[in-house]
Amino acid sequence: MNQNKVARHLALVSLSSAILTACGQAPSAQNQHTDASVSASSNYVTDVVSYVDPLIGTQGPFNHRQAGNVTPGALVPFGMFNFGPEHAYTEDLLAESEGISKKILQEKKRVPVSPGGYNYQASRVKGFSFTRLSGTGCLGASGDIPVMPFTKDVTFSPATDPINAYFSAGFSHDNETAIPGYYQVGLDNGVNVELAATTRTGIANFTYEQADNAKLLFRTSYSQLGSGDAYVKVDAKQGEVTGYVTSGNFCGYLGEHNQRDYYTLHFVAKLDKPISGSGAWKDGEVFKGQDSAKGGMGYGDNGWPDIGKGSGVWVDLDLDAGETVQMRVGISYVSLDNARENLKKEQAGQNFAELRKGAQAAWEQELSKVKVESDDTSKLRVFYTALYHSLYHPNIFSDVNGQYIGFDQQVHTVKGTQTHQYANFSGWDVYRSQLQLITLLDKKRGSDIAQSLFNQASQYNGVWDRWTHNAGTTGVMSGDPATIAIANFVAFGADDFDVSGAYQSLRKAATEPTEFDLSETGCPVFCRGQKPSLDQWQTLGYISEQSNSWEGASETLEQASSYFSLSQLAARLGKQGDAARFVNEAGFWRNIYNPSATESLGYIQGRNKDGSWKDEFDPFSGHLFVEGSPAQYLWMIPHDGAGLAKVLGGEKAMSQRLDSHFRKADGSWVLYRDSAEFADVSNQPSILSPWMYLHTGEAYKTQQTVRETMKQLWLDAPDGIPGQDDLGQMSSWYVFSSLGLYPKYPGRADLVLSSPQFKRASIGNLTLNAPQASAEHIYINTLKVNGEATLNSWIDETYINEPVTLDFTLSKTPNKAFGSAVENRPPSYGPATQ
Repeated sequence: MNQNKVARHLALVSLSSAILTACGQAPSAQNQHTDASVSASSNYVTDVVSYVDPLIGTQGPFNHRQAGNVTPGALVPFGMFNFGPEHAYTEDLLAESEGISKKILQEKKRVPVSPGGYNYQASRVKGFSFTRLSGTGCLGASGDIPVMPFTKDVTFSPATDPINAYFSAGFSHDNETAIPGYYQVGLDNGVNVELAATTRTGIANFTYEQADNAKLLFRTSYSQLGSGDAYVKVDAKQGEVTGYVTSGNFCGYLGEHNQRDYYTLHFVAKLDKPISGSGAWKDGEVFKGQDSAKGGMGYGDNGWPDIGKGSGVWVDLDLDAGETVQMRVGISYVSLDNARENLKKEQAGQNFAELRKGAQAAWEQELSKVKVESDDTSKLRVFYTALYHSLYHPNIFSDVNGQYIGFDQQVHTVKGTQTHQYANFSGWDVYRSQLQLITLLDKKRGSDIAQSLFNQASQYNGVWDRWTHNAGTTGVMSGDPATIAIANFVAFGADDFDVSGAYQSLRKAATEPTEFDLSETGCPVFCRGQKPSLDQWQTLGYISEQSNSWEGASETLEQASSYFSLSQLAARLGKQGDAARFVNEAGFWRNIYNPSATESLGYIQGRNKDGSWKDEFDPFSGHLFVEGSPAQYLWMIPHDGAGLAKVLGGEKAMSQRLDSHFRKADGSWVLYRDSAEFADVSNQPSILSPWMYLHTGEAYKTQQTVRETMKQLWLDAPDGIPGQDDLGQMSSWYVFSSLGLYPKYPGRADLVLSSPQFKRASIGNLTLNAPQASAEHIYINTLKVNGEATLNSWIDETYINEPVTLDFTLSKTPNKAFGSAVENRPPSYGPATQ
């Protein structure tokens, strides 16, 4: 991007002044000084990898919707290869869920133990897979090519073992190690497993206590939610196993549209001990002595694979007791040849210890980009584990030679300044803060991810899909997160990609309805349109309940954020007419605010196509909006908090309503999955709400609520993540909140402020000093920005390109003057005519 950054910034500030809401706010002149204050020499913690506990977030209520669903294993930051355990059901686990028990035992369906394959309550392992997603809400994805060290005879087909009771092995957490880049577990069958990984390869040491019957099962077709096809071949002479799996089906059990293939993973596995024999199975048949197998599990008749389907092979190993067989694996989504090349170049003769050390060094390098000072070891573990989980996804998808499979299912090669193609974009989640965090830490990576999204859209007829999985679109969730993501990348300084081309594509999507936009295909969960019912947006000024969307009111709010972000991107590119148009459309949220939604209060409410309000409105129903209630979605207007306060009856009324959203009548906090009347800061629709106090002039309540949320919901324990981590989004919320920061605005890099929980921290160009930080000192008493005192509860974008130091003094009692005056509150943006 060759535009002059200074001119671009001035143009944006000029436009922002014109479209600030009628509250009379103007952009702050803060942070214009470059003489950052000098503080005492730092005592930042070092060896930050040692503070990461990958098992945090692996336990939760057995219902996977209530759990963190993160995946411990061996991987490097953003790696294609995620090497770790796939757990199996046991009778006691089935007893905890009547629905899953019925599906497996009566309906004869395959059901993953949890998304990502790992469940802390589980006690058996059925294999170690090469690829996994971390923290998804849908029950499973990827989990490709689980390999199981096995010590029994194969007397029947693994495909017919309903809960893998035979073809698995027990384990104990007492004999398990999970650290960044390395995973180890001792299995009850006498095999000790050690795993490490590079970006596109893995290495495993399987040490067999007893040599008799030593085997490896390659469960080629057993991806977590099934497969359309699979093939595996044993070459005993060369000591290798090769093959592929073709899969997809992300969230496919929720609707037929995603019950399809859209990627193929190729692999080569090289063993350093002789293969003395082999066998195979397909569906219900076993073929002893056979060296190949072909056939997928399918996706059943409803997105759940059928028990009794699938194929794979086993290899017999010529070992002595106590001996180790080492397996080196390369993968590629393009070809077997590329998998071989990835393996050759990334492992290059290194031994296990060297590869493990390299993976740990990669994590240390990435995690050390955020420096903190604290003597609270537990808080450090929670923080650096959250940062660790924030850096799993998106994943590098191109091979060492730059090739990757596009959304047109053709082979492409990265070009220009792009280094890697990335995949696995859970847009509805990560647009809110995770992508901003990634970009703050590495603008080049942010640029590559942005170009990757543009490449995907270009290969998919200009449609920017909202949830992409490997080489496929899924359409999962709602809104248009890709537009917000691209605007955020540029705002946070990642502009080393085709910004102009991306903008033109996004502008077209925002102004010209496509066939998908006008179609119900995939709806409600998988609507294929980037702008569902865009024709209604353009004619009605909202998305109605009779539309091609997943709940019209939710969609309207999501699209309002999208149009605001597009206005900010337009302004950065000097397109003032577009910027004014799109910021006006960002104000369409007002068209679904019903001041008489209930007898006493107004809410965002679904609206019919004829303009009437949707009947049977219940503000505390969790079923009227996407994954939330009207009470929770009321606050999801990040760009126009002052405008929201105005329609709610003023700042005092807004503050009182926030109070009753976070606390019950007796004053007790409600932050997590109580009645939908209250906040649920474990899920996306509510994570902005603590910061909305800033628009009431009571900034101290944001400080109080954010600190209480971290204290109650984020723990140094296996159940320490509140709800699905959603590919790192919730963890990124914690990282920002710990620093006393939050990227509130779609398409802008301004940060709103709370109180840091660390004495000192550094991220990007920001240095934060808060020497009084503690569990009791939760309120901002004073703040200096580059040595200049301010009462502002936000900072502008200056820090993206210049060093900025924030010096906080914290207190046990609130300074109610901080952020109180209108001019000290974060800006709000609305239509120029407002």
